[in-house]
Order: sequence, then C-alpha cells, then structure tokens
Amino acid sequence: MRFFSHYPKEIKVFLLASLINAIGSALMWPLVTMFVFDQLGRSMSDAGLVILVQSLGGIAGQLLGGSLYHKVGVKRLIIGALALNAVCLLFLPMLSESWPIFIAAMGLIGLFNSSSMPAIQAFVGFRFADRRGELFNVIYVANNIGVAIGTALSGFLADISYSLSFTMNGVSSGLFAFFFMIYLQRVGTTSSSAGGVKLKKLSPENASGWSLLLDVRLYLFMALGGMLINLGNSIWNTGVSPFIISEGLPKQMFGYLWTLNGIMIFVAQPVTNFIKRLAARTITAQLTASSLFYLSGYIAILSMHSFTGMIVGMVLTTLGEMLIAPAIPAFLSERGGKHAPFYLGLAGGIGSAGRVIGPYLMGHLYDIGQLTPVAWLAVVTAAVSAISFSVHAFINHPARLAKQQLSGKSSKEAAVTVETH
Repeated sequence: MRFFSHYPKEIKVFLLASLINAIGSALMWPLVTMFVFDQLGRSMSDAGLVILVQSLGGIAGQLLGGSLYHKVGVKRLIIGALALNAVCLLFLPMLSESWPIFIAAMGLIGLFNSSSMPAIQAFVGFRFADRRGELFNVIYVANNIGVAIGTALSGFLADISYSLSFTMNGVSSGLFAFFFMIYLQRVGTTSSSAGGVKLKKLSPENASGWSLLLDVRLYLFMALGGMLINLGNSIWNTGVSPFIISEGLPKQMFGYLWTLNGIMIFVAQPVTNFIKRLAARTITAQLTASSLFYLSGYIAILSMHSFTGMIVGMVLTTLGEMLIAPAIPAFLSERGGKHAPFYLGLAGGIGSAGRVIGPYLMGHLYDIGQLTPVAWLAVVTAAVSAISFSVHAFINHPARLAKQQLSGKSSKEAAVTVETH
C-alpha cells in the first residue's frame, strides 16, 4: 500500500472524512447494550432485541441503498441517509423514554446508516476506477483506525453521559453529510466515461431489479461466502468472550485480542500484499484465501482451547479479514457496471444476515457444550465459505466468461442468419 502522502488531495480529504465518521460511529455501538441494561434498566434479553432490530434495519438499509442509487441519485441518497441518521441519533436520548419508540428508532438508525454504505462504495468504485482496489483497502484501514479511537473514547464519554456518546455520533454523521454535500458539488457525481471511469459491463445496462437478482453468478456465491464468514466470526463475542470469563481469566484479555486485531490491520499490510503477489493475484483468489485463513484460525481455537490459541486464531482471522474486506466491493464495482450499487447493497445485506444469525446459534451451542461446539460451527462455516468462494471464482473466471460471451454472440449471429434466410 502506498504512503498516505502519495494520494491526491481529493482522496486525502475523503479518507479524513471517513476516519472522522468512523470515530463517531464507534462511540455508540459498544455502549448500546450497556445503555439498555444500565440506563434504561431493561434485561439482557431486551438489549439483545435492540441489537437484533438494529441489525435487521441494517440489512434492509443495504438492500434499499443499493436499489435507490440510480433512482434517487448518489448525492440525495448519501446526504439524505446520513442526515436522517444524524437526526435519529441526536433525538435518541429523548426517544428512549418510550421503549417501543426507542426500539423503532434503533431500527431506523440501522436503516439510514446502512443505506449510505453501498452508495458510498459505489461512488468510490466509479470515481476512482483505476485504483479502486487499493483505495477500498485504504478506506478499510482508515475506518478501523477510527473504530479503535472511537471505541477507546466511548468508555470515557459513557462515564460522563451515555447521551453525550449518542450526540457525538449524531454530530459526526451530520458532519459527514455536510462533507458530502460540498464534496460532491466539487468533484461531480457522474460515472460515465467522461469522468475517466472504465466499467466492465457484465450485467445488462437496462435491466429490471428481478433480472439483476437472477444474475446469480455475479453475486450469490460470494455473498453466501461472506454471510458464512460473518456467522463464524460471531465466535469472538459468543464463544471466546464467555470462555475467557468462565476460565477465570482477566476480562481485559478479551480487549487485548481486539487491540491485536486493530494493530495488525494497520501494520500487517505488507503481509497481505505479499500474500496477494504470491498466491492471490486476483480478487476471486483473495476471497478464497481469506476463507482459508479464517478456517485456520478457527481450527487453532478448536484445537488449543487456551488464550494462546485465541491469539493465534485472532492473527489468522485478521489476515482473512484484511483480504476479504476490500475485495468484495472492488469485485462488484468492477464487474457490476452501472448496476454495481444494486449488487453492493444486495451482497452487503446477505452478508449481514450472518451477523444476525451467528450470535443466536452460537449462544445456544455455548449453553449446550461451551466453546467446543461453537468452534466446530465456526470451522464448518469457514470450510463451506471456502467452497462457495471457489465456486464464485470458477464461474467468474475470465476465460470462462469470454467463452460464454463468444458463444452468446455466435448464437445471436446464427439467429440473424436463419431469420434473413
């Protein structure tokens, strides 16, 4: 990855705004459960319900944002979603006085925040087409730095006031909306060839949503692989976390694992770059390699059953995370053509389902047999995701696609010949 200073000013400003927004978002998400349990005096089941509603809102937001990109326009969609998210966050402390309204507000926060995500990813893919893969990786790193900073600040703000954390998140979302209002006016929102964007059009240019949905080779196996990865990754909160507590280990050790995760995302970029050059030169190969790293990490947790195993597992799964996070938006931006926003939202929504299903399944398994069945489930999901990514790589191999396109062209020419005779 190139040094930050080597990027044009336009990209630097965008990365800085993304970093600030990530810090603001991270102020809130660790505190939702604490706020419901401590401030509102509700049960942990109620706290889980809030997280579930917010997650379901996020899935709906991903799907909605991808579908509305060309209908509403990138500027209205991004600014509107971020602004509505900011309003909900700013009024959340007052809305919490009514439990049903608070739950609905959390669902809307998930909806509005996620609606902007496929739009922003698509804009990056269109605007910076020649270096989209590199830029998605840089944004991923910057966002994780923001999450690390925000998570660290959230504890201090919570000691002062939960409402302050929500307010700061709302302010950051509002500032991000204002940034895009100015930014998009200056750089423009076109994604045509006039803007220097080169799109590989593998989906029909004027297709209905249903026909795009039926083009499963472009997104389905990749999205299912991502969903399984997210499901298996629930092992950390619903397997490793209670295991550390049940073993009598200091709770800080769970925090150390995530500190390791954050440090690796920043300093291990040369490692993943080496992996890409050596064995994962294509985006589809990166996806398969990521699942194998996840699989290796979960096997380490399953076989060792110790904090050392957790460390090894975190190192390996973090490498998998670093490979998959920028690869999915880069692939869909490159191959989805004009309809990339639709596929980004669709794949994001399917992938997010794993985060909804995972905690419930693994929590149930942990109650039955503690860490062992949870780790086995993670191993199985990673193995199946590797198969799914392999199928995705096979059906999207350039030579295979070229052969299919040539065959389709020949069939059309033959039909014309028969018709003229």
